[in-house]
Amino acid sequence: MLLKIYSMLVLTLDVIALIFGICFSIILAFYRTLKPLPMKSLQNEVIMVIGAGRGVGKEIALQLCQLGAIVACVDKNEKMCRATVQQASREMAIARPYICDVSNRKQVATTVEAIRHDLGNVTMVLHCCGVPSPRALIEDPPGIKEALEISVISHFWLLESILPGMQKTGRGHIVVLSSVAGFSGGISRGGRVPFSTAQFALQGFAESLHAELRQSNSNVVITLVHFYPFILDADVAKDIRLRIPSYFGTMPASEAARRILDGVRRNYTEFSVPGYLLYLGHLLRILPKKASFMLQDLLDAGVNFG
Repeated sequence: MLLKIYSMLVLTLDVIALIFGICFSIILAFYRTLKPLPMKSLQNEVIMVIGAGRGVGKEIALQLCQLGAIVACVDKNEKMCRATVQQASREMAIARPYICDVSNRKQVATTVEAIRHDLGNVTMVLHCCGVPSPRALIEDPPGIKEALEISVISHFWLLESILPGMQKTGRGHIVVLSSVAGFSGGISRGGRVPFSTAQFALQGFAESLHAELRQSNSNVVITLVHFYPFILDADVAKDIRLRIPSYFGTMPASEAARRILDGVRRNYTEFSVPGYLLYLGHLLRILPKKASFMLQDLLDAGVNFG
């Protein structure tokens, strides 16, 4: 009897502590929205940017160079990758090109070893090649195998080569970029089932990795970034379907890259570009399916696939 009373007392105290903890976390989140954390310096950090040849990946690589980072530009398109490095070198930045198909396990291991030899241990990696541009989705929509290999499986090959070094040095930052199709396929209507499925899997990957590293008390930071890829390229505006243009609008890749790096430098666990999409995605999850579909119909945004 005493044991039962003691157990109930402990449980009650745990529940009370949990409630206070949740309330404190909510208050802190509101406070950090009004007063964000200071941005950390990336000076002399060895940063690997996957998909640095074009789009938001290229802009991220260039802006990292401006912040004083040592950037390993990785892309399977040699011409575009070298063009990014050449542009970065004009500002006396340290950047090196590495040609690699990240869906190939052997190539990833070889490339990471080459970066380690040339620049040092990788302390941050940004995977930017899993979300194709609007034009790419229109002209050459990814197949099932390609979408999963590039967007999801390639992360495991990167982890295999990079994570041990980060854990050994006691620090590191892994940034996963995902389309908001990872919230709901309806947000990116017409975006094809393989693409949306890969983004759902990518979100689960980031959340699982974060939970595992947290349990092992690792100092490696995991950041999941959701962004709306159809607003990043004004050149394909005629292909973009926006029922409420003022709500979505357009955004150049340079601005998207700046916002992404701002969140990364504040060590956010999860955020979106634009910021309201994170809350919209969570809202779609908790609403009944019928209500969720109604909201998606109201927004009706995506790409016209001819």
